[in-house]
Amino acid sequence: MNRYSMFLHSLGPLLWVARIGLLVVFTIHAWIGISIWINKRRARPQKYEVYSSKGGPSRQSLSSRSMAFTGVVLLIFVVIHINTFALGDTGTVMIDGQQTHDIKSLVIETYQNPGYAFGYAFVMLLLGAHLGHGIWSAFTSLSLKSKKVSAMLYSLGVVFAILMAVGFLFIPIYIYFGGGCEASLIQCR
Repeated sequence: MNRYSMFLHSLGPLLWVARIGLLVVFTIHAWIGISIWINKRRARPQKYEVYSSKGGPSRQSLSSRSMAFTGVVLLIFVVIHINTFALGDTGTVMIDGQQTHDIKSLVIETYQNPGYAFGYAFVMLLLGAHLGHGIWSAFTSLSLKSKKVSAMLYSLGVVFAILMAVGFLFIPIYIYFGGGCEASLIQCR
């Protein structure tokens, strides 16, 4: 993890180009999502008494109905994540004679806190829900609407979302329950 951090910081200005690019894409994505939600509310200001899917191409689900909520939670999460890990006090460590940020110790120390560990894991479940609908919706917006392709994309989106959510929620839970501590100078619980 520290070698990866060292590699990223060695990119110098390219790292800032990537960060700014991600910020622009993230902002555009949030703007479009908020615009869709506002237009939906304007088109139908009263709520449905009963939510039900027509099945097939509508793909209405809890995931699709909670996109605005999960998006806002993910936005807040990204700010906290950047503040904690990219801007947090990392300390330093020597690697191959070079001093670099000690991200590994920061990650292990941070995930010893149950609020961070389980909060992060919960947000990763929300990320899975957001991606589960979002991937299919993105391809549908690009006019890939045939029933066969749509069903395949929906399934692939859900599988990808599950893999991402489980993969990322595993890290804080593993560390919280003592994983990774044996290779760290940090005193774990």
